[in-house]
Amino acid sequence: MQTSPAEAEPPRNCALCPRLHDFIGLWREREPDWFNAPVPTFVARGGDKSVRFLIVGLAPGLRGANRTGRPFTGDYAGTLLYGTLKRFGFSSGEFQARPDDGVELIGTALTNAVRCVPPENKPVGSEINTCRTFLEPTIARFPDLAAILTLGTIAHQSTVRALGKKVADFPFAHGAMRNADGIGLFSSYHCSRYNTNTGRLTEEMFVEVFGRVRAFLDGA
Repeated sequence: MQTSPAEAEPPRNCALCPRLHDFIGLWREREPDWFNAPVPTFVARGGDKSVRFLIVGLAPGLRGANRTGRPFTGDYAGTLLYGTLKRFGFSSGEFQARPDDGVELIGTALTNAVRCVPPENKPVGSEINTCRTFLEPTIARFPDLAAILTLGTIAHQSTVRALGKKVADFPFAHGAMRNADGIGLFSSYHCSRYNTNTGRLTEEMFVEVFGRVRAFLDGA
């Protein structure tokens, strides 16, 4: 059943995860001009009914989405992601790492498995599980969703569980694609600076995954 955006987004002062709530409170004092709140899903200009492709990351970066209020905006991961989105026709506009840069998504939505920034970018299991109460309705809010791309193991496993599936039946593997009740579930290493600097993920590897998603959607 389709859900509403309100059901899929935590409130600004969400306190379901005390550690994350306190961490954001600390940064509200340090940087009062930052967003410093659960980062909402970024949805295509055509609205929920236009979305066929959902990308699920791990969590907002401290000086990235937690600062700017838009997923993957303000840190290195966004440069690679938004550039690749535009390359394959999933976005328009020039990404300038600001929420007011005019970038618009096309048939696509961006979200995170955990909506609040975690200390050291490491959410704990209870926080991942708690925030799945928002990931599940996020997936359900898009009636024509055809493909999901998970970035990293944590996002992948939480998405699998949000879909009501067993992680053992849908193990994470870079470049893999499996069918989950008609939805193409793709997975990739996260486009973080660490992964690209260490060579775990190259731009070519990332582009190849998006090429497969594009081909899947065009053939669906």
